[in-house]
Amino acid sequence: MKYKNLAVTNPSELIFGQAPHPVETRRGLKIGGGQVYAELNFTLPMMSINNDTLTDVYRHYREIAEGALTRAVELNSQGVVLEFETLLEMTKTPQTGIEIVKIMNGICEDFYQKHGLKSEIRLTPNDLREFERPAKQRTSALLDPMMELFEKGALAGGDLLSIESTGGKEVSDEALLMCDIKAIVFALAVLGVRDMQFLWKKIVTLARSHGKIAAGDTACGFANTAMVLAEQKCISRIFAALVRVVSVVRSIVAIEEGATGPDKDCGYEGVFLKAITGIPISMEGKTSACAHLSPIGNISAAAADLWSNESVQNIKLLSGMAPTAYLEQLEYDVRLMNEALKSGTADALTLQRLLVDSDRYTDPQALILAPDNVIRISKALVTGDSYVANARNGAIEAINIIEDALQSGKMQLSELETGYLPLLRDELDSIPDKESDFIEMMLPLLDKSKFIPSEYGL
Repeated sequence: MKYKNLAVTNPSELIFGQAPHPVETRRGLKIGGGQVYAELNFTLPMMSINNDTLTDVYRHYREIAEGALTRAVELNSQGVVLEFETLLEMTKTPQTGIEIVKIMNGICEDFYQKHGLKSEIRLTPNDLREFERPAKQRTSALLDPMMELFEKGALAGGDLLSIESTGGKEVSDEALLMCDIKAIVFALAVLGVRDMQFLWKKIVTLARSHGKIAAGDTACGFANTAMVLAEQKCISRIFAALVRVVSVVRSIVAIEEGATGPDKDCGYEGVFLKAITGIPISMEGKTSACAHLSPIGNISAAAADLWSNESVQNIKLLSGMAPTAYLEQLEYDVRLMNEALKSGTADALTLQRLLVDSDRYTDPQALILAPDNVIRISKALVTGDSYVANARNGAIEAINIIEDALQSGKMQLSELETGYLPLLRDELDSIPDKESDFIEMMLPLLDKSKFIPSEYGL
């Protein structure tokens, strides 16, 4: 890792709305520059996407953007980000995704000119490579439509470029179900890092050539999958917390390659990235319940610069369309955070403390996101001489924090959960410092039919 020191060393400075390196957008949003903005994430209702339904598809996205921005104006919003996470068909056929960006950008510009409402579009194409097994991370023909959507979608008005990339997922999927922490470290700190280096060189080069913002990646397919599995009682919550920490060394590669943030909302590892690199971040919490349940509904707002939801379908609720209703919920949340910031440091820290304390000891996944613990873990994440060593060190520090909370009596976990702690510590202790030694250790243990080593430069 290129980062050897933290950008934020004091937990009190790891707070919502403020980042050491703010990002300013084309229409004037200053993300991380002193206030929090809402970022609305949305999707279609259940429907087919084909040539016969495209008119309806475009109508839905027009309706979403117009409804959300109209409500934002009515609520005196200071600014909004609309995240367009493409569906599979919209990336496989890039022109579909490009047309949706054009439609929404036209609406954003209209509201900017008529009402002064600052808004931007985050464009998040699918990682199509996931749909080949074993995945061809570097040689897949599916890279072509992905990169075409990135470039032409950016030109059409997608100013923030992100992706939920999936390099290493071929190994992590099974490792999650088996609670195999060494295989998780291999998937994220070896395969994931190498794929991120490959992919984000392309995205950053493209963004810079067109004056766009390379925002960041997210380990959603890894750490959020672990969180959802833990919530469904399929795997250990302690294990899911460690996966979150290990995911940091993979997601930080986007910033090392030149991404500037704001990191993407479903990457809860963003808070560690903010501490280490100083970029602004987007976070999601209680308003992501439309898409998945989680144990971190409040604490995730502690350092958010954009406050988001998860993909909410464009369906009718009693109050109106669901995306419009979620925009209102997000706006009221950010209004409270911004009022606390205006009131001064003491009030902002009080609000942050309440957000943190309401979740902190309810789950190990929440515990590791408390600002003081984020700083502790982040320091461990930059001490090693390899991504592998950093992943190991960060996960061990997370175990230390969980054990401290258990010994103090502030956190209670079942014997089934706590039984994982010594086992996971032993497994992590067995990971060597050098990546080459770790690769030599792991390759004989992994199913080579699941992934292609040469696609990762191995």
